[in-house]
Amino acid sequence: MSETLIISIIICYFLVLLIVSNLTKGSGNNKTFFTGDKQSPWYVVAFGMVGASLSGITFISVPGDVETSGFSYFQVVLGYLFGYFVVAYILLPIYYKNNVTSIYEYLGNRLGTISHKTGALFFFISRIIGAAFRLYLVAIVLQKFIFDTWNIPFEITVCFSILLIWIYTFRGGIKTVVWTDTIQTFLMILAVGLSIFLINKEIGWSMSDFIRSEELKNYSNIFVFDNFLERNHFVKSFIGGMFITICMTGLDQDMMQKNLTCKNLNEAKKNMVVFSFVLTIVTFIFLLLGALLYIYSNKNGINIPVLNGDINTDLLFPEIALNSDLGILIGITFLLGLIAAAYSSADSALTSLTTSFCIDFLNISEKSENDQKKLRFRTHILMSFILVLVIISYKHLLNTNVIDGLLTVAGYTYGPLLGLFAFGILTKHKIKDKYSIIVCCLSVIAVFLLSKIPSELLGGYIIGYELLPINGLITFIGLHFIKKSPSN
Repeated sequence: MSETLIISIIICYFLVLLIVSNLTKGSGNNKTFFTGDKQSPWYVVAFGMVGASLSGITFISVPGDVETSGFSYFQVVLGYLFGYFVVAYILLPIYYKNNVTSIYEYLGNRLGTISHKTGALFFFISRIIGAAFRLYLVAIVLQKFIFDTWNIPFEITVCFSILLIWIYTFRGGIKTVVWTDTIQTFLMILAVGLSIFLINKEIGWSMSDFIRSEELKNYSNIFVFDNFLERNHFVKSFIGGMFITICMTGLDQDMMQKNLTCKNLNEAKKNMVVFSFVLTIVTFIFLLLGALLYIYSNKNGINIPVLNGDINTDLLFPEIALNSDLGILIGITFLLGLIAAAYSSADSALTSLTTSFCIDFLNISEKSENDQKKLRFRTHILMSFILVLVIISYKHLLNTNVIDGLLTVAGYTYGPLLGLFAFGILTKHKIKDKYSIIVCCLSVIAVFLLSKIPSELLGGYIIGYELLPINGLITFIGLHFIKKSPSN
């Protein structure tokens, strides 16, 4: 595909998003920006959340990881499914009962002001890192396949990407995001479906031929039960996936903000349950796509692209879609799917970061209506600037595939949130609130040191995604040490 055609597609795509933004901006006030006026249809939220959860990471990194891990990632996805039911039937009722705009207000009501700020701080760190991971992936694809040809620096590519998101979210906020995510989810699913169809057609297979092929069997092993010491053993993957969902969805303002735009709790529950099953099915389709990409590349001698001197499997899908002989249709659908997948998560991240910072740190509700709007506008710009800086830093720091990097980092940053919410929900104790941030920071340090212990010293045990619940447990125990005595 020519660079001019790619740019034209991107421009047309964002013109559509701008039209949707204009139609959904409402009054443009803080209530619309933060809560969507609580008028979002649950089925629209459910469908849009699929794209926000999958993001560009699933679109590129999950298929790219199939050669190394097969379909074993699906073990984690099964854990996700169970975790979503925990979110629907335990966490959502708590949020609706407390009538929160930021979910970390619950921590303030239950444990105290410092715990509120601590929870919001760890969300802030987690979401900045996660959103930057997702946008970094899109930026390197745009850079490699478009902007390098024009000698445009990576830094300009990043700024361009963030600017586009800011333009269509700065007025309508979460209300706009709910509807743009629906469009973007549809495009993402359409792209992966068409990609599978067109690659099979080029190979000369029907879908049933592909499913029955011997080549697919080389990649399609899902369950790993052989050695519990291995990082991707089923039990470790399932438990890790469950807690990743509880934390990265249920304790994450980004994902919960969409749920809180539903009209009532019952609709929010329906949204979460339907969304969980759709997400599971769509993720499995991405794994099928990954196997098909490797089968096609092996048949046609296509090499995995290199980035910064290292082979980068995240770039295999864009290499085949944009530079192979499959035709222009797959290139267009890939590009639309990639942008849709990436920005469906990034736009809501920018909105939720703005929401959390305004409510949890700036106490925006105490300001006048005019000051609130100005403060929100400035915060939205600040969050955009921070994302730009973090994404640019990844170019020089990241040396793993993005999906693995994201889930590994989640073990450090979401663990304290898990411990804080678990303590608040499962106990009735009050705590010495001013020490909560110390407990959370010590927990992160302890888990980091634990992760650095050589597997030989642990009898060959390799720590995987279970790092997250371990972190939460350490935080939970630490909070017990600072609980108040009954006399207090």
